[in-house]
Amino acid sequence: MKHSNQKQQDYESCRAWLLISILFLTSSCVSWLQPTLNQDIVEIQAGEYKLDKDHAALLFKINHMGFSSYVGRFNEFDVSLDFDPNNIENSRIEAIIDMRSIDVNNPEFATKLGGTAWLDSQRFPQAVFRSLAVKKTDDEQLLVRGELTFLGTTKEVTMMAKLNGAANNPLTRQYTLGFTANLRFKRSNFGLKKFIPVVGDEVDIEIHSEFQRQ
Repeated sequence: MKHSNQKQQDYESCRAWLLISILFLTSSCVSWLQPTLNQDIVEIQAGEYKLDKDHAALLFKINHMGFSSYVGRFNEFDVSLDFDPNNIENSRIEAIIDMRSIDVNNPEFATKLGGTAWLDSQRFPQAVFRSLAVKKTDDEQLLVRGELTFLGTTKEVTMMAKLNGAANNPLTRQYTLGFTANLRFKRSNFGLKKFIPVVGDEVDIEIHSEFQRQ
């Protein structure tokens, strides 16, 4: 019996050391995959960039009766970026959003929001943002003045974009950069005045994105 207990203890000890070794090796491999990000805009590689749709999200937030921010998303959108770090003003950004892809975690309500009383997405299937001027405000921040076309109306808006970092992606082996962007506009300026102020007039847009250099 004593011999059996010792054998069991040896087995458990070996098993524990094996698990520790696996965890150490796995941790080392994961650390190796983490790229060293460059967070200075002027050091980004110039060129045309394509949105990595597998690593992108477009959210909207709107005040609901003062109780909370109602949050939804659009699942289908594309962004093109032509970036010139040495002449920031020559950079260009264009975003096209499929308004029919609205997602509020409630299919029935999403259909209602896409109807004629709200987004009228059959008549206006796309919203488009096109940059007019790009300005660097600090090492990581861009101020983008552009035109937003929404519900058939075009108005000037301002977007703030923050560089999260840029590096060669060790998995895809492509030069990749990540941005977080925010813009705010009043829906009433585009003719959508329904239920103001019970449902807020100001709409906040958040874009979380990764781009791959072409």
